[in-house]
Amino acid sequence: MGGLAGEPVDLLVVGGGINGAGIARDAAGRGLKVCLVEKDDLASHTSSWSSKLIHGGLRYLEYYEFRLVREALIEREVLLRAAPHIISPLTFVLPHGPGMRPAWMLRLGLFLYDHLGGRELLPVSTRIDLSSTPEGTPLKSAYKTGFTYSDGWVDDSRLVALNARDAADRGAAILTRTCCKAARRENGHWVAVLEGADGGRREIRARGLVNAAGPWVQTFLDDNIKKTARHRVRLVKGSHIVVPRLFEHDRPYILQNDDKRIVFAIPYYERFTLIGTTDVPFEGDPGEVRISRDEIDYLCRAVNRYFEKQTTPEDIVWSFAGVRPLYDDASGNPSAVTRDYVFDLDTEEDGAPLLSIFGGKITTYRKLAEHALERLTPVLKIGKGPWTAKASLPGGDIADADFGCFLEQTRRSWPWVPAELITRLAHAYGTRIDRVLGEATDMASLGEPVAPGLYEAELDYLVREEWARTAEDVLWRRSKLGLFLDAPSQARVHEWFAVKAPDTTRAAEKT
Repeated sequence: MGGLAGEPVDLLVVGGGINGAGIARDAAGRGLKVCLVEKDDLASHTSSWSSKLIHGGLRYLEYYEFRLVREALIEREVLLRAAPHIISPLTFVLPHGPGMRPAWMLRLGLFLYDHLGGRELLPVSTRIDLSSTPEGTPLKSAYKTGFTYSDGWVDDSRLVALNARDAADRGAAILTRTCCKAARRENGHWVAVLEGADGGRREIRARGLVNAAGPWVQTFLDDNIKKTARHRVRLVKGSHIVVPRLFEHDRPYILQNDDKRIVFAIPYYERFTLIGTTDVPFEGDPGEVRISRDEIDYLCRAVNRYFEKQTTPEDIVWSFAGVRPLYDDASGNPSAVTRDYVFDLDTEEDGAPLLSIFGGKITTYRKLAEHALERLTPVLKIGKGPWTAKASLPGGDIADADFGCFLEQTRRSWPWVPAELITRLAHAYGTRIDRVLGEATDMASLGEPVAPGLYEAELDYLVREEWARTAEDVLWRRSKLGLFLDAPSQARVHEWFAVKAPDTTRAAEKT
């Protein structure tokens, strides 16, 4: 179990989703000695099953979540600057028709959306004539008027990996496939029992403990620490389907369903459309969550209400479901449950703090981390203040956050790399693409083509730098190549990990 030499750490973070990775990064950047443990892979659960949006949450205005929306709108632009390779602007189309929220209400909501967060990078909302624009072409003729507004798209699981990478670059130990089996207070510290994938156990001492276990936040308190929190988590399932693309242009849609919920239809890797999400109360093991037939039918009905091209369950090429660990605000409607976050800070007994995270959304993870460190500062005597607001994520130090210009420069630097591959690598790794391509001067220098568009050089990098340990880590979290590779190609990636990756993995864990 690499990454630590046995000495105490300042902060032990349990949970390798976006909140845990963000807190580990912020804390490491303030000079704290940090260890993050994740029982599976980074972003294995909620943080890789989102709608892939960096957004203010337009619909939250209906529930008077003004503070949350304002914070999310501000963060939207912070993140666009921090990681322009994995976060990009989107202009949403909101069709309007009979029986929907009144047009005046939509205009008012969009006015607030434009102005609550001090918008600088993104264009203002507009009203459009769907009968004469490309956005109206795929829609049924009943939808003649619509509105546009701006938000952003994110590669959510890569966002987690990059936060963890930045934390590690600043000295944090990132231990994946490592479970915190138990923790107890002892002589002013937390003593935690960690168990690796091989079953080996060790103890680690920490001045503070952060419970960022997501859907397992309550379970970790109840079972692993034997503590009762003042707050409770509410699990809500959100499911998505991916189908061949429903329209030719690059603008996503936000669709008002007949139950007053909204469903997104988002261009997804050029060939597909991502449709979601649902809001269904969930009970059971969050690790075993699956989309149901009722949810599939619901999402199909929602888009079929709008598009001429009809979607059936047989069209689905991929689906996924995740459990959102929302703060339980006692709302009777799952869609109305707050997406805001709440902290439970326990400093009882001998003062070693325990901070548990309830709720949150991917857009506000950086601010959540900043607020978490503010809560811990008086207890842990942290000297350095906030720093992440103007700091880029690994690979995101692109001049003027202009990804288009960066991509052109990248193509000129490696003219021998096929256009589709260099574009994917530039999006995934940004300015760190040179760490993947290294000293290579031609395609043969990248090693064996393990699968179409996937070479050993990239796999070696992902094992060495981004904690990839299985084919699934690469195909579905560090990338979405699983959507494009057939079964034999995916099998070759599995074989590579079984045969060639162990030596690379051992070398990586010693660093």
